[in-house]
Amino acid sequence: MAVPPDLADPPDLRVGFEQIFNTHFTEIHRYIARRLSDDDADDLAAEVFLAAYRGGYDPSRGEVRPWLYGIATHLIARHRRTEIRRWKALSRTAERAEHSYEDAALARVAAGRLTGRLAGALAGLNRRDRDVVLLSALGGLSHTEVAAALRIPAGTVASRLSRARKQLRKALGDVHPLEETHG
Repeated sequence: MAVPPDLADPPDLRVGFEQIFNTHFTEIHRYIARRLSDDDADDLAAEVFLAAYRGGYDPSRGEVRPWLYGIATHLIARHRRTEIRRWKALSRTAERAEHSYEDAALARVAAGRLTGRLAGALAGLNRRDRDVVLLSALGGLSHTEVAAALRIPAGTVASRLSRARKQLRKALGDVHPLEETHG
């Protein structure tokens, strides 16, 4: 996917942004797709880079990568209701599957129950905690990068992640789905 050139912009600005786009587009798209869907990711990733292009990167604000993740997380928040409906639907699907003996056996073999329960547990988190968990788990961001992406202190990231882990463990019956994090 190529960056649409805007002839009103100086060539050096286009070249710099094109490098940002080429370096980070796939990663940002993958993060959005893991939180929402591939179709949503196509649209939202484009919106992320459009917003970034329009806003301009200011190196004094920190690294490019967390800045782009912050934009992505902000745009995902606009789709919050859709995201929550998706997590709840996955959870309900898993619950319905458990009512059938054959479906329950298949779900256990395929570990589908955990996925459904995890989706329900994620839907039960408040938005701020869920954003920290998903930036860390799906985006692979460190605490420092999550802090930069959400414009919050690193200590707040640690406390939100700790609180979310406790809630997820409780909801999943002491299973540790986020045992490996990027701190």
